[in-house]
Amino acid sequence: MSAQKNFNRRRFLKKATGIAAGAIAFPYVMPSLSLGKADSAASNRIVMGCIGMGGQGTSNMRAFMGYGDVRVVAVCDVRAERRQKARDIVDRQYGDKGCAAYNDFRDLLAREDIDAVMIAPPDHWHALMAVAAAQAGKDMYCEKPLGVAVLEGQAIRDAVRRYGRVFQTGTQQRSERKFRFACELARSGYLGKLHTVKVAAPGPEYKRTYRKPTTVEPIPPGLDYDMYVGPAPMKHYNGGRLAWPDWYLIWDYCAGFIVNWGVHHLDIANWGCPALTGEPFEVVCKGSYRNDGFTDNINDWQAEFNYTNGLRMTYTDTGNPNKQGCRFEGDKGWVHVNRGGIWAGPASLLEVKIEPNEGRLYESTNHHGDFLQCVRTRRDPVSPVEAGHKASYLGLIPEIAVRLKRKLRWDPADERFIGDNEANRMLARPMRSPWHL
Repeated sequence: MSAQKNFNRRRFLKKATGIAAGAIAFPYVMPSLSLGKADSAASNRIVMGCIGMGGQGTSNMRAFMGYGDVRVVAVCDVRAERRQKARDIVDRQYGDKGCAAYNDFRDLLAREDIDAVMIAPPDHWHALMAVAAAQAGKDMYCEKPLGVAVLEGQAIRDAVRRYGRVFQTGTQQRSERKFRFACELARSGYLGKLHTVKVAAPGPEYKRTYRKPTTVEPIPPGLDYDMYVGPAPMKHYNGGRLAWPDWYLIWDYCAGFIVNWGVHHLDIANWGCPALTGEPFEVVCKGSYRNDGFTDNINDWQAEFNYTNGLRMTYTDTGNPNKQGCRFEGDKGWVHVNRGGIWAGPASLLEVKIEPNEGRLYESTNHHGDFLQCVRTRRDPVSPVEAGHKASYLGLIPEIAVRLKRKLRWDPADERFIGDNEANRMLARPMRSPWHL
């Protein structure tokens, strides 16, 4: 069913979606969950729906179904084979035929029995779906990054706070001990005064996989291509636009690995050194862009962030020259962490026991479980919406600097560039009608 034909039929999308760009102050304890749905019938069960049933979405869904007090009742995907496969997984899990399958995410959000949703479509859909979910009263586990433009992250953040929802960003490294420990070392003074943060994420090593010509191909049965494109510019169908990792490398659907993958390590950098998004900075970045098939995103990059207090962050693609992960450097030592391990100098830093009064961070050992616990307690999880937004814009901002080929100055209080109207216009992306925020 096309967006154009059915745009006005959902009551929650009739509400104004022009969320104010400025941050809104809300307490971290949120209103009680609307679990009248779950309180009365199935004890205290959390009822979930899942949107976007690719590899990551299906993995998230399986993780949530591993909890006995969760019931997945609906799945949604624009590809019939994916939603049918997901529905079959759910029905096998519960031994019945109780899972509904939807092509349009608005049908799933309109169900009043659903408490929380998992959101994992391509990045260009994140903002629209998350804002609509907040308006519909759903808590969210939403994959990173928070959209393809800075204003999209702002819209998600403001909607989550306005409607009092629990929101977990899919930056799951926060739920791994070594990442938390590295950040605690950085924040607790064991490295001395921090002067440098070095971050690197994958870039050129990811190549497109779809090798057929870039000509028009017939839309395959079972694919709602209009809904797949959604707010992005409408281009002729070709399988390369849906292939992975190809869509990560196409500007229409994603801002590239500088954001989509980089958000993980940028999030750790900001967790361990909050000044990275709390203080004004200047950023310069150089890089090159892909030109292979449909892929046109940034390929490689070298960014440098400089702060008035002397702090410096460098951010590159892996090996250009930074080692993948996040490295904090202070005048007494350093620590480097990535998914492969944690290293420090002096090595004795790895034996440090962080005391409660030394700045221990929120401890989560399971990202999905942490979200579910917070749905019940109405507190912010380990990767709250503000953290996801800031980690996302730490990747989006240097990409803008590459496009403009000049130094940019960022004001974190206003979340705008200082004295640069052209750069500020690039904080938003136009959306194809009728979609809008």
